Amino acid sequence: MQAARCPTDELSLSNCAVVSEKDLQSGQHVTVRTTPAHKFVFTVKCHHSVLPGTIAFSLPQRKWAGLSIGQEIEVANYNFDKSKQCIGAMTVEIDFLQKKSTDSSPYDSDKMAAEFIQHFNNQGFTVGQQLVFSFCDKLFGLFIKDIEAMDSSILKGEPESGKKQKIEIGLLVGNSQVIFEKSESSSLTLVGKAKTKEARQTIINPEWNFEKMGIGGLDKEFSDIFRRAFASRVFPPDIVEQMGCKHVKGILLFGPPGCGKTLMARQIGKMLNAREPKIVNGPEILNKYVGESEANIRKLFADAEEEQKRLGANSGLHIIIFDELDAICKQRGTSSGSTGVHDTVVNQLLSKIDGVEQLNNILVIGMTNRPDLIDDALMRPGRFEVKMEIGLPDEKGRVQILNIHTAKMKEFNLLSGDVDVKELAAETKNYSGAELEGLVRAAQSTAMNRHIKATSTVEVDMERAEKLQVTRTDFMASLNNDIKPAFGTNQEDYSCYIMNGIIKWGDPVTRVLEDGELLVQQTKNSDRTPLVSVLLEGPPHSGKTALAAKISEDSQFPFIKICSPDKMIGHSEISKCQAIKKVFDDAYKSQLSCVVVDDIERLLDYVPIGPRFSNLVLQALLVLLKKTPPHGRKLLIIGTTSRKDVLQEMEMLDAFSTTIHVQNISSGEHLVEALELLGSFTDAERTTIAQNVKGKRVWIGIKKLLMLIEMSLQMDQVYRVILTTIITCCIFGTTMSNERVIATDSLDHKPDEELNRL
Repeated sequence: MQAARCPTDELSLSNCAVVSEKDLQSGQHVTVRTTPAHKFVFTVKCHHSVLPGTIAFSLPQRKWAGLSIGQEIEVANYNFDKSKQCIGAMTVEIDFLQKKSTDSSPYDSDKMAAEFIQHFNNQGFTVGQQLVFSFCDKLFGLFIKDIEAMDSSILKGEPESGKKQKIEIGLLVGNSQVIFEKSESSSLTLVGKAKTKEARQTIINPEWNFEKMGIGGLDKEFSDIFRRAFASRVFPPDIVEQMGCKHVKGILLFGPPGCGKTLMARQIGKMLNAREPKIVNGPEILNKYVGESEANIRKLFADAEEEQKRLGANSGLHIIIFDELDAICKQRGTSSGSTGVHDTVVNQLLSKIDGVEQLNNILVIGMTNRPDLIDDALMRPGRFEVKMEIGLPDEKGRVQILNIHTAKMKEFNLLSGDVDVKELAAETKNYSGAELEGLVRAAQSTAMNRHIKATSTVEVDMERAEKLQVTRTDFMASLNNDIKPAFGTNQEDYSCYIMNGIIKWGDPVTRVLEDGELLVQQTKNSDRTPLVSVLLEGPPHSGKTALAAKISEDSQFPFIKICSPDKMIGHSEISKCQAIKKVFDDAYKSQLSCVVVDDIERLLDYVPIGPRFSNLVLQALLVLLKKTPPHGRKLLIIGTTSRKDVLQEMEMLDAFSTTIHVQNISSGEHLVEALELLGSFTDAERTTIAQNVKGKRVWIGIKKLLMLIEMSLQMDQVYRVILTTIITCCIFGTTMSNERVIATDSLDHKPDEELNRL
């Protein structure tokens, strides 16, 4: 037969070869052989305008089969084997036929598939075939990408066997499944279930591994972020559309410095099969020229806007990462300047994330150490709705982080066998990820320093350097000397309070320590009382601060801080409140914390003349003492005071869970016990004092006693005898006359006889 042009546009859209009714009947299938190696299957339709002996093809058909007008071709009948060649599923690539007729309207692929099957029912299709399809008054170019045969079990009325067989040529039937996929460069917007058949490409890179990416200790946090921010993007879009679900557009990561916020945000871009993230430091947005700061925000979203207009729901994910978000998104109306730049930047960011023309193809990740400074409007759902605290790593997390930073040393056998990562993790309570990395670097430096010869020139001992290994000793030296946790326990803070140790002169001291241990265990073990507070009250010099420091030290809590008046000298009331609040805020960042609020009446600026005190500090303390720590955190507060009566008047005693009385040495037996423990006097001197105080009531604080004893150690033996009497007088509260003080002050001017008389 001879190839001809299709007589009408309507017949061109039928996907049939058109013949004369004298040659063939409508609905028959034929093979068209152009060369001995190439044959194509067509379904035919009869039309009166076609001459006998000719077969008419549309332009897409001629292009697919490589036919030219007037070409002689061999045409033969073709019969489909319906047990093997019925189409079960056919994947069709679709695009606008003419690029100038593109639009952004969504096309329902389910309706499209139903119309396709109705229009082309009982026609033959071949992989690689091209055709034209009319839908909603638009012309689309189709390309047959893949054909799967229908399971023969279904044709026999049996349960589906699950076997899928690819075929080259198939017959479209009423229960075939047609799956539309838009072409790679197409701007067509498809909606509905039938738009893709293949397992959708996950946005998560299948090769990602947190430890390989250099992130450790954040498994739970990442799991929560994934659940909120990425689950809807991984799920099949048709189900997401049916649920009416919107993707999360913003994540706010906050927490202490050095815990991995920036690192995590950077690595999320590598983890996702998305475009390279745009990483912006907050201060870089600001510009001295009017309107430029807002323009910088608009530039960040320009690519996402352009792609959403062009591709609609098929647009890829654009990630924008703001580091130090609090620099540009402060609460509106709080800036003292007259320009209002910060306010307009916040407004611009709000409109881009969730404004009138909102974008659905963006994920904005913000990071800050100060979430309290950020404008409230940014924190509502639809904007930065996923708020995740990246806190200090727990022991398991510290093991992961240390493994990451020692992996290369292990690989090249540079880490000694005596280094136990689990031991280091246990020793590094409250260390952030950055501090753990610093610890490894410090240990490496210590190890390398051993192989440097410091002579007239600095040289490396190459023979020994080749055997370099970082040992446990290097890590311990760095742990003790080089790297200290910013949110941890600074031993220097409380060591000065107990430099003389705790003198257990009797049961009163032992009871205080036992009660303190009981409260420590309650804080650790009780889930019902995450906040435990105790007030140690007693007379001056009775050792309250030392006992509080001892209880906190023995607790082994990862975070211990002493809030002391000596650190707030010269502070205004407001700055003092801020300093106290910061101590408590830092404590909330640790799983277990202990805060010692020392000398409360001094913190309150109390003086008996007036009386006067700082109401601002009082109210701040009352709030903080009663404030329950965040979920999963536990806090022990130990307060000390010498003026219980004053706190009672201020109604502050009710803020503490319990009160423990710390008393002075009040009996002669306790005094002798204290002197024996101190070991400063000879047996004869202790006997003299014991005889003087036997069976009598004494009253002296351990701190005052220690001061008097240390004074006596600086004197000669004769003077010590005199001081023994003076100590006894002081213990009993005896007041020395002026004459006796004068005589004592001028002892070094008296002859020996007068000394004996004295």
